[in-house]
Amino acid sequence: MKLTDLENISILVSLYSLLFATICFVLKQSIFTIPLMKKSADIFLYISNISISILMIDRWFVSKHFPLSNLYESTIFLAWSLTLVYFLLNKQNNDWLGLIIAPSAMLIYGFAILGLPKEMQEIKVLIPALQSYWLMMHVSMMILSYASLLCGCLFSMTLLVVKYEKILSQISSANNILSIDLIISTKEVYNSSFFLIENNLQSLCFYKKAKDLIKELDYWSFKTISVGFPFLTIGIVSGAVWANEAWGSYWSWDPKETWALITWLIFAIYLHIRITKDWKTEISAIVASFGFIVIWLCYLGVNLLGTGLHSYGWFN
Repeated sequence: MKLTDLENISILVSLYSLLFATICFVLKQSIFTIPLMKKSADIFLYISNISISILMIDRWFVSKHFPLSNLYESTIFLAWSLTLVYFLLNKQNNDWLGLIIAPSAMLIYGFAILGLPKEMQEIKVLIPALQSYWLMMHVSMMILSYASLLCGCLFSMTLLVVKYEKILSQISSANNILSIDLIISTKEVYNSSFFLIENNLQSLCFYKKAKDLIKELDYWSFKTISVGFPFLTIGIVSGAVWANEAWGSYWSWDPKETWALITWLIFAIYLHIRITKDWKTEISAIVASFGFIVIWLCYLGVNLLGTGLHSYGWFN
């Protein structure tokens, strides 16, 4: 079944809205630090969220089933979920939030619209195995968990980058202080002292901002992963019940099931580290960054290879 005119319009509006939102967030951080730029970015994200909602509702109405039956529909729902996470967290007025989430949503949505084949984008009748009320429960919980967990992982990865930049700034500041020993003349001492004071003040300001940003990233990474983990658990459990109804077995060690279990274990380790061990921020951020790779292996790796009972693959 071909796409409707409403769906085509929604696709274009949401794609360009995500693109413009990303551009606005980048410009705000680099050139235009005016509040109007962030408001514009937020408006574009609102438009994209509404457009994707219209797109999914239209597909639901035409196909007579919740639009989560293949890789194309689930990827669109993932992009929509990321914009939803942004609006839930945006109440805290975090300047870095949109710069992380908007490009991620744009790339994921762009992959669905421009990367996946047109045959997959067409509305089709559900295969018998998917004709169940568990479709909405299982797949929506899994995708919502992926959105929350991916955001938490991205925050942790950003944290590691900021931490690395802060270390470089400290090293640079220390080298500048040591370089005073090499100065000979009084005039050079006078000029260099002002240079060192100005440079060290800049380093101090960057250090303070970086320290505050690291705390924020660490806090929200933990919060979003804490929300995504129960969703992932519910998704796996509901999938096991659905599998028993469809195939007569709760668990068959299908590649998708195996990778879902690995994903669950990775983030269980992350939460265990944060709650009971109270290890350093960097260690938990590294675990979360590793979880980012595992999520994509679970979500795309198995699907694109086209193996197992959960295949939405198209390479085969």
